[in-house]
Amino acid sequence: MFKEVKSGLNFPEMERRILDLWKEGRTFEKLREKNAGHKPWSFIDGPITANNPMGVHHAWGRTYKDIFQRFKAMQGYEERYQNGFDCQGLWVEVEVEKELGLNSKREIMEYGLDKFALACRARVEKYSALQTEQSIRLGQWMDWENSYYTMTDNNIEHIWHFLKTAHERGWLYKGQRAMPWCARCGTSLSQHELIDSYRDLTHTSIYAKLPILERPGEYMLVWTTTPWTLTANVALAVHPDLEYAKVKQSDGILYLSAGTVQKLEGDYELLGMVKGRDLVGLHYRGPFFDIPAQKEVDTKIVPWEDVGEEEGVGVVHIAPGCGEEDYNLGRDLGLPVLVPIDENGYYYSGYGWLEGKPVSEVASMIFQDLEEKGMLYKTEAYKHRYPVCWRCHAELVFRLVDEWFISGDEIRQPMIEAARKVHWVPDYAGKRMEDWLNNMGDWCISRKRFWGLPLPFYKCQCGEMTIIGSKKELEELAVSGIENLRELHRPWIDDVKIKCPKCGGTAERIPEVGDCWLDAGIVPFSTLGYLSEDKSYWEKWFPAEFVVEMREQIRLWFYSMLFMSVTLTGRSPYKNVLVYEKVHDEKGRPMHKSHGNAIWFDEAVEKMGADIMRWIYAGSNIQNNLNFGYGKGDDVVRNLLTLWNVYSFFVTYAVVDEWVPSKEKTPPASELDRWILARLSALVADITKSLEAFDTADVTRLVDAFVDDLSNWFVRLSRRRFWKSQADADKQSAYSTLYEVLVTLTKLLAPVLPFMAEEMYQNLVLSVSPDAPASVHLCDWPVPDEAMLNRRLIEETDAVMKVVRLGRSARNSAGMKVRQPLAKFTVKPATNLEREAVIKNERLILDELNIKSLVIEEDAAKLVKRALKPNFAVMGPKFGKLMPKIQKALSMEDTNELAAKILAGESAHLAVDGETVELEASDVTVEMVTPENISAAEEAGTVVAVDTALTPELMQEGLVRDLVRQIQNMRKDLGFNVDDRITIEYSAEGAFREAVPAWEEYIRQETLANSVTPSSAPLEKVKVAGEEIGLKLEKA
Repeated sequence: MFKEVKSGLNFPEMERRILDLWKEGRTFEKLREKNAGHKPWSFIDGPITANNPMGVHHAWGRTYKDIFQRFKAMQGYEERYQNGFDCQGLWVEVEVEKELGLNSKREIMEYGLDKFALACRARVEKYSALQTEQSIRLGQWMDWENSYYTMTDNNIEHIWHFLKTAHERGWLYKGQRAMPWCARCGTSLSQHELIDSYRDLTHTSIYAKLPILERPGEYMLVWTTTPWTLTANVALAVHPDLEYAKVKQSDGILYLSAGTVQKLEGDYELLGMVKGRDLVGLHYRGPFFDIPAQKEVDTKIVPWEDVGEEEGVGVVHIAPGCGEEDYNLGRDLGLPVLVPIDENGYYYSGYGWLEGKPVSEVASMIFQDLEEKGMLYKTEAYKHRYPVCWRCHAELVFRLVDEWFISGDEIRQPMIEAARKVHWVPDYAGKRMEDWLNNMGDWCISRKRFWGLPLPFYKCQCGEMTIIGSKKELEELAVSGIENLRELHRPWIDDVKIKCPKCGGTAERIPEVGDCWLDAGIVPFSTLGYLSEDKSYWEKWFPAEFVVEMREQIRLWFYSMLFMSVTLTGRSPYKNVLVYEKVHDEKGRPMHKSHGNAIWFDEAVEKMGADIMRWIYAGSNIQNNLNFGYGKGDDVVRNLLTLWNVYSFFVTYAVVDEWVPSKEKTPPASELDRWILARLSALVADITKSLEAFDTADVTRLVDAFVDDLSNWFVRLSRRRFWKSQADADKQSAYSTLYEVLVTLTKLLAPVLPFMAEEMYQNLVLSVSPDAPASVHLCDWPVPDEAMLNRRLIEETDAVMKVVRLGRSARNSAGMKVRQPLAKFTVKPATNLEREAVIKNERLILDELNIKSLVIEEDAAKLVKRALKPNFAVMGPKFGKLMPKIQKALSMEDTNELAAKILAGESAHLAVDGETVELEASDVTVEMVTPENISAAEEAGTVVAVDTALTPELMQEGLVRDLVRQIQNMRKDLGFNVDDRITIEYSAEGAFREAVPAWEEYIRQETLANSVTPSSAPLEKVKVAGEEIGLKLEKA
């Protein structure tokens, strides 16, 4: 028999109980056994960084992953369920440095690279274990004992294989570039790491005036936001075709672009204009002409067509060692290159008084130095977008370094073609990927760090570079250190030396490690045994049917996987890609620990529950940021409790009547039953379609709408069927229908709400059918019942609900509560189907609205008039002096026809003072005007009107209905069961004195009263509709 259901639901408490149920029953293992050998559905997990506890932002993507894997499992597909952990790179290193109190690469080396590597591994192991428990708490089902880790030798070997393949194709090269550099971390960053790393920062910019050597007393004015780079200045660039102003100020003649003269300080005299090309070739004294590094530099003005006037003064300071564009220009023009700072951001020797100073602290000193030289024109605060390190948030600098790259030219078009075959959700994600591929630079794959993929590049003194493609190849070529190789990480691999295949000498590995996106990008190969001699397992599961991550992964994980897969196989590693946006707080602000608004997963899941979080995530628009908070969770609880209350209602009455489902399906006895079963069949089809399209937001919308119809239409109209004492066919049909709906809903909800669905299923099914599947998640996915899918019936009932909704709206507008009966309800249907539905369901509509009669009226004008009210804010500026006459015309004319055109989305024409004025929807507001005692409402062509005039008989009936409501509330307050019979004693004066005897039979039926008896004894007085009555209720 069904177990009684509490009226409320404590989600966290229920979820912990269900987790124990799954664990004890080995539910997940049984699911995998059930689907083993079936058609495979491959999902590849984007590895979560095992570095900290999960926040609520991590749970969004993990919810999607679980939803679609559960859905596909219920459809019978075999799945791998492999979770992934990202283990290497700056994410981990920076946190370990904090733990150990280390502040630089030098301190790491002093601490011991072996101990540092072990500390990194320990942190990964600690937080991967924690994140596993947190993911389980979210309800995520994965093969947690078989998670992959990007730090394994297997993963590293697969990357080595990829790198060797790239080398064999001639794509791998070492290049010198001015790269974005983090002085704190001591490493460069790649293009795809930099995109989202820009912040709005304010720096002190400088305007310097540099003397033109050939023209004493004349100066070039130059502007920069990075004064530290002036030490590496070797040229000034001007646009050859741009006009430059020659202006005189008190201390000399200045040259700057004509469009920027407003930036000058104080008065000036314009002496003339010159073209940029007229300045090219002139020499100038550099801002740091007096330091040793600048002694051999011939500073001169050069042409550059990229110079503009949007920022600065049309004269660009060029330092090829401190900027990518500067470097490229310098290479083209043969300019010298100065690199002023080391990897920690400190000035090298040769830079005079700046030697040994960090770039982050020298700006004010440089200003002072230039002022003493007479070169400082002015400084000003300047707010701009500036890159910071994505991990430690230190401001980046640009620095000329030697790095390793993979050329993207040859693979670009094959990648574009492969990406076009992918189904991207939403569509614009595919466009973003193609834009990225069209503009991608060569992939900088090297990092000057420690805990990461060791690049297998072995350099011999003879100049030969050997690229190792596997651990086996390393062992074959090794001449020393291989016996102590603990794992493929620094420092142990640094000790391995190999025999140079060219000269036989000894070659050592370069010190760099790899970009962490190599680690994650290779997982479609490393996790599936791509390098195994038997590739059958890889072929079975590659490519992935589905991957999902945040939008930023388009240029990170999705990009690196695509690059590596097209290199190795010529095709995309995934078929369907879902991307979503970022999680913000409830006010729309980005979540940050430093802001104090970050919400940790553990806090949220124990406060609101995993199912509530999952429903929030599933219902979110993936194209918008999700504003997450507890207020949103409260809204979800209220919505889900509507379904829970329907479930509780069913179980409550089923227990009273000792009803259990029969093995034979009961055919629906009423049109109401047939309607909800038709809606259910349509819901199954629609939810299946939405999940196949990876649209969980539509799933939540569909469920919310269905549950609203179920609760507020089916259950409310069926209450008397459950209340009545006789167990006739109609009552059996009501039970059977609602039972089928609830059981099917548990299955449809199982992927999104695994806990609540399981809780309901265990009671609804297993308590009465012990031979049924042991879990809702072991059930097959529902399929639509075509025999019940009556679209016409659904449309008719929608029409009836619409008319009832409008009728309630009209009552509300008049301040008439539904318990007060009214005399007449008039409907102007919008369609023939609506007319037929209203006539067919006349009694139902009248009962729902508590109105005595219904009339069909074909002419809406007989129900309401429509007035057009001018929107002065729009029409005033538009029509000017004609506005008063338009207002007068609108007030005097019959505007029904004009209003009809406006409501239909057309323009309306009004004759005013001999002119024809065209009115649009934005010009006017359409208002309904009704006769006295008539209240109306309309929607999409349907117009309804209620007669609000009250006769004494109607007022008395309304009073009695209020009394019945009061008695029902008292029953509940006294703790009576829903089926308890009662007796009622009353003492009444005024209107109740006549009303209660006249309506005694109705009162008894509605309240389950055996008797309604007047009493002279003093009774507790209550006020009902402004009238006093004494009442006493007892169990019969």
